[in-house]
Amino acid sequence: MIPLDTLEASALAELQSCGDDAGLRAWNAKYLGKSGALTAAIKRLGELPAAERPAYGQAGNALKQRLAVAGTEGAPSGRRRGRERGPGEDRIDVTLPGRPAPRGRLHPATQTMRRILAIFADMGFQVYRSREVEDDLTNFELLNMPPHHPARDLWDTFHTTTPGVILRTHTSPGQIHVMRELCPEPIRVVLPGMCYRYEQITTRSEIMFQQVEGLAVGTHVTMADLKGTILAFARRMFGAEKEIRIRSSYFPFTEPSIEVDVSWPVVDADSERLTKGTGWLEIMGAGMVHPTVLANGGYDPARYTGFAFGLGIQRITMILHGINDIRLFWQNDLAFLEQF
Repeated sequence: MIPLDTLEASALAELQSCGDDAGLRAWNAKYLGKSGALTAAIKRLGELPAAERPAYGQAGNALKQRLAVAGTEGAPSGRRRGRERGPGEDRIDVTLPGRPAPRGRLHPATQTMRRILAIFADMGFQVYRSREVEDDLTNFELLNMPPHHPARDLWDTFHTTTPGVILRTHTSPGQIHVMRELCPEPIRVVLPGMCYRYEQITTRSEIMFQQVEGLAVGTHVTMADLKGTILAFARRMFGAEKEIRIRSSYFPFTEPSIEVDVSWPVVDADSERLTKGTGWLEIMGAGMVHPTVLANGGYDPARYTGFAFGLGIQRITMILHGINDIRLFWQNDLAFLEQF
């Protein structure tokens, strides 16, 4: 336990060096605050022998009063220094340039989104925006997924308190909206927006993410057109040095269906974790629009065909910049965001 006279000498010495109000507040907290040195010393009164406690307690309370008075009067030397400063010493020089306000910047995912839309705009695609809160009919049934269809297990869903109203699990419902709006005209659109899925958050998946859906409908649209569009986009987006892999897949709203992967550097320490040991990171699902979906959009599948694709903005941004964790996009960490 620190002797009270030693504590008093230390406190008064430090008080003399306090030059401003901020210093006085810090001094007061250090010695007289709830966790201050003098408060802590008085609380340890029970450690002394019973005979010494009354005298120590009285001395402690007296010291507390003396320090409180000294603190109220302030630090003489510090305040004297303040009075001795010239009246013009703290004057603002209005001729100096002002401090520039920090400028914000676009989120890396937004930068990627704009780049993707620009590429597809050069290929003749227009931007069409659709709603994020959907009904079950448009999000599933009109896309060839009736109630209790096993394909619905692919999209874990956020349901609202209103029956049949959900947060869309993909941007594909926009296909129905745009087809019903433009039928029977040919279509070439991209549909950007946010999607929501109730699934486990990992380094490669999140509960919400951005997608860009693409849709082309006409009288002579073929699988070759889809493949050519994908390859043209990939070359513009990633460069000719990136390898692209197209493989068969299954989606209820396209037939046939494919998935598109982009090679991830094998030398990257995160390659095994991100690509599940395959060396490829999936960026896109695609295929020829299913005849049932065309019919639900108002088009005659005997006359019209079309292709559709959907790609994840965060996945593509990860490839472009070598980002190894998709969760970084939603943490708002300036150390991460200021790199872009």
